[in-house]
Amino acid sequence: MLSSIAPRLLSFLSKRNSDADFSGSPEDDELNNPTQEELYSSWALFILIVLLVGSLWTSYYLQVRKIQAVHETVVSIFAGMIVGLIIRISPGHYIQDAVSFKSSYFFNMLLPPIILNCGYELHLANFSRNIGTILTFAFGGTFVSSVVLGCILYVWAFLGLEGLKVPFVMALGVGATLSATDPVTILSIFNTYKVDPKLYTIIFGESILNDAVSIVMFETTQKFHGEPVGFSSLFKGIGIFIMTFTISLLIGAIVGVMTAIILRHSQIRNFPSIETCLIMLFAYASYFFSNGCHMSGIVSLLFCGVTLKHYAFFSMSKQTQVSVKYIFQTLAQLSENFIFIYLGLSLFTEVELVYKPVLIVVTMFGICVSRWAAVFPLSRIINFVHRARARALGNPYPDELPQQYQIMLFWAGLRGAVGVALAAGLEGENANALRATILVVVVLTVIVFGGTTSRMLEILGIAMGVATDEDDDDLEFWGMPVEQVQGSQNGQS
Repeated sequence: MLSSIAPRLLSFLSKRNSDADFSGSPEDDELNNPTQEELYSSWALFILIVLLVGSLWTSYYLQVRKIQAVHETVVSIFAGMIVGLIIRISPGHYIQDAVSFKSSYFFNMLLPPIILNCGYELHLANFSRNIGTILTFAFGGTFVSSVVLGCILYVWAFLGLEGLKVPFVMALGVGATLSATDPVTILSIFNTYKVDPKLYTIIFGESILNDAVSIVMFETTQKFHGEPVGFSSLFKGIGIFIMTFTISLLIGAIVGVMTAIILRHSQIRNFPSIETCLIMLFAYASYFFSNGCHMSGIVSLLFCGVTLKHYAFFSMSKQTQVSVKYIFQTLAQLSENFIFIYLGLSLFTEVELVYKPVLIVVTMFGICVSRWAAVFPLSRIINFVHRARARALGNPYPDELPQQYQIMLFWAGLRGAVGVALAAGLEGENANALRATILVVVVLTVIVFGGTTSRMLEILGIAMGVATDEDDDDLEFWGMPVEQVQGSQNGQS
């Protein structure tokens, strides 16, 4: 009995210590065998698929039962955390490595479907009506949030209470990563409750542009890594930002327009399956081409989606219109749920992360301060300009952003997975501590702010159950008269 147990115990201990001695561990010898590698990969993918199925089924159950106390994203994160903890304490390291968060997977596989669907589903009329407010928060608000949070982290590191050494440029980079808000949780709740279209459009527009702006800002700060920073660096950084954003926008718009021209002047509509594939490939080509040119693929893909919807859509066959709409939505839904599972797993599967509780608390405080600075002062400026313009035209001048809208904008500033992916680019001796802090802050904001959004809507008395132009567009898309459907709904009520 003992003779059979002892070899198994020694094998277990050798696998648990495989990280300390990679050259002679039994598991690494097994991984040199392609069959064993395929086996471990299959188990890792199976675990992720099971979590994804559970997440989608939970979403269905919560919507059918109309449960408001918890949101599906919170459930996905906790499920990922539980499975991540089980994997962490289990013997071996290959499955743990396989399910760990990788920025290349995120930027190349998970984020593009979400951004493309956001651009494709953007309601241009509502966006245009609120373009000033959206751009103010997306550009001005993101810049203010990045600088305020970066300064708070720099001052904390300068005090030396935790032995951190964070240069000012790196602090601004961290500020940029944590200025990327998460549109998924808030907007899914807004869709469920049919929130006032104006507030929905402002938060939606800010979120999708905010991610693009944060990515470009972070990449701009990385170009100053290791260089002396002076006052002239500010203008240089602004110039790099404007150039990157503008060229990326043009790349996406040009690809979208070229796609529309090709569809209009060819007979490809007679082959819907080929047409659908080409549209998706053209869109993704804009993303990877832009990244390959050291521009922002996210900006290019976003505006490519907008251009496709408003220029190429009417040149598509009816079958392709249906296919593209629901393929984009399906891929985005899978990616969104997968990302939150990924975040929960990463809390335990990222072995090199260094957790500093005080730094996490300071960063959470900085998140709230920076979001306040990005919302309330800018809202007052927007209201002042709106009142002055209305007064000059002799019109009534109510506030463009009432107080409850401002509070909801503040509450909707939970951080997203874009920040976690960007943090992979941080360098330096404290990079692992900063990555761990960003990961924990993102998870906490999604749980705290995302989990209480529905309750906050009720407390603030924001209009819900409002019919939107998008609903009418969907009815017309399926050839159903809007008046007929509304009349039947009134009859049923």
